[in-house]
Amino acid sequence: MAIDLEDARKRMVVEQLEKRGIRDARVLEVMGAVARHRFLPAELHDHAYDDGPLPIGDSQTISQPYMVALMSEVAELEGHEKVLEVGTGSGYQTAVLSHLAREVHSVESIEHLHDRARVILTSIGIRNVVLHYGDGSEGLPEHAPYEVIMVTAAMPGIPMPLLHQLTPKGRLVAPIGEDELQTLVRISRRTGQWNEEYFGECRFVKMIGKHGFKE
Repeated sequence: MAIDLEDARKRMVVEQLEKRGIRDARVLEVMGAVARHRFLPAELHDHAYDDGPLPIGDSQTISQPYMVALMSEVAELEGHEKVLEVGTGSGYQTAVLSHLAREVHSVESIEHLHDRARVILTSIGIRNVVLHYGDGSEGLPEHAPYEVIMVTAAMPGIPMPLLHQLTPKGRLVAPIGEDELQTLVRISRRTGQWNEEYFGECRFVKMIGKHGFKE
């Protein structure tokens, strides 16, 4: 018997997000509105609101709902920002960002995932997202600057090319560390100097590219 996906999504917001400290009302509202199961193959729909990542092919995953909410909250979006997402993946985080920001550019290095995300995002009526295919570790300087850059794959170090694409008061949110364990970091320049803030350990698939991990 199939589960009630809408009910599962509501329970996910309460049990996985609110109880773990997600407080941003806009983030909670969007997480309750975006249908995560739409970004998964049909055979995984019953697990769409489970507390963990799920495979989407090409050795990639759709992130745990809590991590999507945490990164969105850490980004401190108010609705007027232009955002760069590095790593479109399934398109789920992209969809969440589209409801929290004015404009989202998202770049994916795996062509199959890029194409699939485009079909899904178009089918659910997302209109303020521009998808790009290429090496996201270099950012998208042709569309810079961005108020927020969000990296959804592990990077081995601080990605300076991305930092240089931020507005003066912009912020970068990224998992930085080894290929098995990273720390979620927010980097900003609000005091005139680069400032790093840490939001706990996390595990993401590796960023492959010029400024990512070597294949």
